[in-house]
Amino acid sequence: MILITCRLSIMAQPVPAYDENIPYLMTFGNEAELHWGDDDFSQTFFFLVPKEYTDPFYIKVWDPDCGGEHDEVNGVFDTRTTYEIFGGEDCHEPDDAKGIDPVGDYKSGNLMDFKAFAVDPEYDNNWYTFGPYNPTEGEWHEYWQGYIFKIIVEGVEGNDGNMYRFYLTTDAEINRDIEGGNAFAYEYSFRMHNNPNEISHIYPFVDDKTVSVKQMNWDWDNDGIIRVVSVARQSQITKVSGDNEWVEDEFQILEGEKNTSLDLQLHKRKHNPLVRNNNVVINVRNQYDEFLQFFVLPIGGVPKYKYSIGVKQNK
Repeated sequence: MILITCRLSIMAQPVPAYDENIPYLMTFGNEAELHWGDDDFSQTFFFLVPKEYTDPFYIKVWDPDCGGEHDEVNGVFDTRTTYEIFGGEDCHEPDDAKGIDPVGDYKSGNLMDFKAFAVDPEYDNNWYTFGPYNPTEGEWHEYWQGYIFKIIVEGVEGNDGNMYRFYLTTDAEINRDIEGGNAFAYEYSFRMHNNPNEISHIYPFVDDKTVSVKQMNWDWDNDGIIRVVSVARQSQITKVSGDNEWVEDEFQILEGEKNTSLDLQLHKRKHNPLVRNNNVVINVRNQYDEFLQFFVLPIGGVPKYKYSIGVKQNK
């Protein structure tokens, strides 16, 4: 497969990845009010380990506790966050696991590790390491030719915001990439930049059965625009939500966009008043209401508009 060959030639295991330019993933405690930016106090990510990699690996979490300079306090820090890692059969395939809500059998597969953090200065602005794991302990995925593992982060107490990152690594002490590794989610909960000159990116993968998509986002606070760019789409503005609300926008997939990634460019509002510490949620689904994967390393590379793909000649 051409797409898989392209993916295996590149290394990128930080989550969020460098090209995404997203400051932090975000999960609030389950007692927080929704207008703080988290719609369900739960976030799921999947890690893809290619079949060519056969050595043990680790999943690391940066700043896993909720307290300190990077997290968002609401009064005093009183939030507890859990991290659960799953592998094995049905880790990824059940519909609930590929959904966007923490309901049903979303914790499918074999529970391999569990850790809870409250305020913990030892891991504030520092890494916690899960593992080692054997790649074959994951769920085999034929199309992506690799093993899938799942991590679920949930705010189970309190009302503060936990900001964190992941890293898929070959080494417990040093962050070393796995060649061909990747990570993806079906819904992204994250912190926006405060600097209006910073542009963040999310890369949903459009497969060959997708003819239209619906982009949904939560609690954007009208903070700028989302611009859609692809190999066939030079620029299209899509809707952003206000405070404490969902908004939905549907658009058709163009010729040339199938089996490629879209680039959802998140442009922050530049005029006053500046929205600070903006936490948002976004997902994309196709015409069958199936949610698209956001790969941190976009399949096929970062999409660049190609004029010849997007325009048809008149006969």
